[in-house]
Amino acid sequence: MTKKVAVIRGDGVGPELIDATLGVLKVTNPDIEILMCDAGLEWWKKHGGDSLIPEETWNVLRETDACFKGPTTTPGGESTPKSVAVSIRQGLNLYANVRPIKTFPNTPKPLGDVDFVCVREGTEGLYYGLETQEDDTYIALRKITKSASEKIAKFAFEEAKRRGWKTVVAIHKSNILKLTCGAFLDAVRRVGKNYPDIEIETYHIDNMAQQLIKNPQLFNNKVLLSTNLFMDILSEECSALVGSIGLVYSANFGDDYAMFEPAHGSAPKYAGKDKVNPTATILAGAWMLEYLGEKKGADAIFKAAEKVISEGKVTYDLGGKATLSEMAGEIAKRTANI
Repeated sequence: MTKKVAVIRGDGVGPELIDATLGVLKVTNPDIEILMCDAGLEWWKKHGGDSLIPEETWNVLRETDACFKGPTTTPGGESTPKSVAVSIRQGLNLYANVRPIKTFPNTPKPLGDVDFVCVREGTEGLYYGLETQEDDTYIALRKITKSASEKIAKFAFEEAKRRGWKTVVAIHKSNILKLTCGAFLDAVRRVGKNYPDIEIETYHIDNMAQQLIKNPQLFNNKVLLSTNLFMDILSEECSALVGSIGLVYSANFGDDYAMFEPAHGSAPKYAGKDKVNPTATILAGAWMLEYLGEKKGADAIFKAAEKVISEGKVTYDLGGKATLSEMAGEIAKRTANI
């Protein structure tokens, strides 16, 4: 049966990345129906309101099998809406944000080869979004629940099991945030009892940030797990280990829905310049195909992207001279020949 995909082109470089990626996906002739919908800063500037996502888009999201989202811009300042990604994660309970961190051949590897996965709880923590102010005092509330912590812990252990890996690394700060991080760590240990073949390692967030630079290979073939803000920051740090955040693709999983997106932002200064690396968006799209049952096409895109990268036909961030459209076109051509 044909699967339906909600596509949000986004802001900044988002539209050109999504358009280029749809061209690559089309080469595999997938049995999917694309439903284009609006969301992001540019839409909000024209229409206003308390959300960056129109109700029409929510309706499309609810009737589709997955969402493919380009990077969107989130306005700063008091009384502005929360980000598109956070809104969708919370609105559709996409509790597991997953970012594979793996070096590609013939790319900058500042600290050597790495291969691990970052798993981030995606619905609560400081991204719960409740802040208060009284006189000169500003307070942001961090929401951690046992139920959400157990769900993300189970996801992390299942991810390790699926990959044949033997370790989940729980990252926290329970010596300072005794209740919230304590509850998270307790949940990981409770869930871990159901996976006796998988070891739990624990690191404080500050030490983890250091170890990722000092000893990144310590974490190869392991699943790194943490709460929302901690893993948001760490996974950004991890992108430096593979040479460019333009290589880091991302997915957000719930129990019966998923959203796929590049890990990077909308880079408005590069909008329309046909310049940025399309790899993260293309591989997010390939991952979506796999999720929708189109594994053959997904595998072809992953193999094609690796070949193009290994041959140096890449964008400026990886030391190459290719434009966005040239690199995407080369990946599409290779995909068709696999």
